[in-house]
Amino acid sequence: MKNIVIFGASGHGNVVLDCIEKQGDYTVLGFIDSYKKKGRTVNGYTILGSEFDLPFLIDKYAIVGGIVAIGDNWTRKLVMDRIMAISPMFSFISVIHPSASIGRNTLIGKGTVIMPGAIINSNSRIGDFCIINTNASIDHDGTMENFSSLAPRVCTGGNFSLGAYSAVCLGANIIENIKVADHSIVGAGSLVINNIEKNVVVYGSPSRVIRKRSAGEPYLSGAKKVSVIPIYAKEV
Repeated sequence: MKNIVIFGASGHGNVVLDCIEKQGDYTVLGFIDSYKKKGRTVNGYTILGSEFDLPFLIDKYAIVGGIVAIGDNWTRKLVMDRIMAISPMFSFISVIHPSASIGRNTLIGKGTVIMPGAIINSNSRIGDFCIINTNASIDHDGTMENFSSLAPRVCTGGNFSLGAYSAVCLGANIIENIKVADHSIVGAGSLVINNIEKNVVVYGSPSRVIRKRSAGEPYLSGAKKVSVIPIYAKEV
């Protein structure tokens, strides 16, 4: 099988690892992570180094590609940019867990992860570097733009559109024909019945705008805003 690496050895990275192992199309050589010590073992796999070690690792291990396993949409984009600056010809794979259900005439972009139990119904288009998390569903004719994400157990109706870098959080429900514009966040447990403008946070049932937000502002619990991915950082 083809050799790949996973960028990010966090909890999300370990779930992605499980998806890759069950998919059975690739051999995972280890993790690339700037925040963890080189040589450390995570879930039975070695931290091979940072993104700056990538050219050496590609030559040494005949790596054909990899995937960025970072849950935050904005940070995932920054890491992708760093990888492409260091290794411009690097290839990104997509990962689909075997228990996911993928409808006909569905397109899935590069670098995207489809988690266990996810459902993507017919005629949907999923962009590059997206996440459809555990037991989340996107109904017919849905669209997710690049670097967007659905958290576990999100349910969306038909003709749904999710903008670039936007995220729908845990257990939210969205009725049919809804558009969420770029860089917006739908809070956990919300019910969305109206379109959502760009750069806002919405929450509630029915959801309403709580406040404005800036591009790259963290939305996951415990996350901090990242504007530049460090070359090396202290082990966490």
